[in-house]
Amino acid sequence: MKHTRAPKPRTVLVGAGAVALIAAALTLQSAQAAPADAPEPPSATAAAQRARGISSALGANAAGFYYDARNNKLIVNVTTEAAAGKVRGAGAEAKVVKHSLTSLNAARATLKQKATIPGTSWGMDPKTNQVVIVADRTVTGDRLAQLKKVASSLGDRVTLKQSAGRLRPLIAGGNAIWGSGARCSLGFNVIRDGQPYFLTAGHCTNAVRSWSAEQGGPEIAVTEAGSFPGDDYGIAKYADADIAHPSQVDLYNGSKQSIDKVGDAIVGERVQRSGSSTHVHAGDVIAVEVTVNYQEGPVDDLIQASICAESGDSGGSLFEGNTALGLTSGGRGACGSGGETFYQPVREALEKTGSHFD
Repeated sequence: MKHTRAPKPRTVLVGAGAVALIAAALTLQSAQAAPADAPEPPSATAAAQRARGISSALGANAAGFYYDARNNKLIVNVTTEAAAGKVRGAGAEAKVVKHSLTSLNAARATLKQKATIPGTSWGMDPKTNQVVIVADRTVTGDRLAQLKKVASSLGDRVTLKQSAGRLRPLIAGGNAIWGSGARCSLGFNVIRDGQPYFLTAGHCTNAVRSWSAEQGGPEIAVTEAGSFPGDDYGIAKYADADIAHPSQVDLYNGSKQSIDKVGDAIVGERVQRSGSSTHVHAGDVIAVEVTVNYQEGPVDDLIQASICAESGDSGGSLFEGNTALGLTSGGRGACGSGGETFYQPVREALEKTGSHFD
């Protein structure tokens, strides 16, 4: 994302009207097959909205959902055949699984209470109907034994994996948006109280007050607020309100992607990440509502994706087409050897900072 003197784009209203559509279009039926006038295959953004409406209506029989990007299908997990019929009647594909969403959320609560160990993360994988726990290479000895004990007590609701990478926020000394001794990546340009701002990671705004576009350059923005740990978002106000700051993501190929709305990520969605260190990479959303236990403290409700990132990519943009999804928080691994990353949802950042896209 760059700040430029390009003409200011026209205002585009962020679409929230689809929420009303969910209630109207997703009245669950008991038929065993989709009706003849079933809706067209949904985009990932539309699927995420639809799935939340369906899942809410299923109550205790809900067990999560995900998106099959290859076939443009929404799959909704349920625990009974009766609930599966209701899902099919709502135009989605049903999958009967063992563990309910309530049961998996209880497992996550137990992990938070008994296994909040730096270097670990966990999130629900709706494809396997389990909570996946990952411990990085720093989790050893008594801490690893404790984690294994808690995981074992939760039975087949969880699976424990170990990673050779190290879990960390992706801040660094380098270039892009610069502060004193640190750099990050700009996430999205936004408007707050009629003035231009940008969003980035909270661990970046915690570390930096005055921002420059180049190392040692003039001040372009000043941090106003941020939240980390707990969340991982921050907002900075541009110094010159007369310069246009369009909502665009740099694709590092000479072009930019315009951003005019915010969406909610869904497991299976194909997404892209842009950052100043490693530029643009693509991958899939593999979990949402993920808890990540950094050395600095836990951060909840993050998006997890099968995309690499490296130091300096913190705060960068996660997006699908013209839809903003997340701000790069941290990750494990590196782009030369593979890796995975975690993202602060943009919708929450916009709501808590009182900002919006122009």
